[in-house]
Amino acid sequence: AEDTPKDLICQVLPDILVKGGDYQVDQVVGHECVLAHGGQVLTLDYLEGCSTTEIIANGLDSHF
Repeated sequence: AEDTPKDLICQVLPDILVKGGDYQVDQVVGHECVLAHGGQVLTLDYLEGCSTTEIIANGLDSHF
């Protein structure tokens, strides 16, 4: 099993790859593949109280 999603990112080649703002573009896994194929790699600022973990937990709570 792979420790990172790099192989998947390089197969899918998204037009835009986004990561939380605590990373630099050159630290984002798969950035080389995306940039080499004309895509964009963006980092977004952290928003207090808005996390993927919370969104998933809330979604699971509302369905189970």
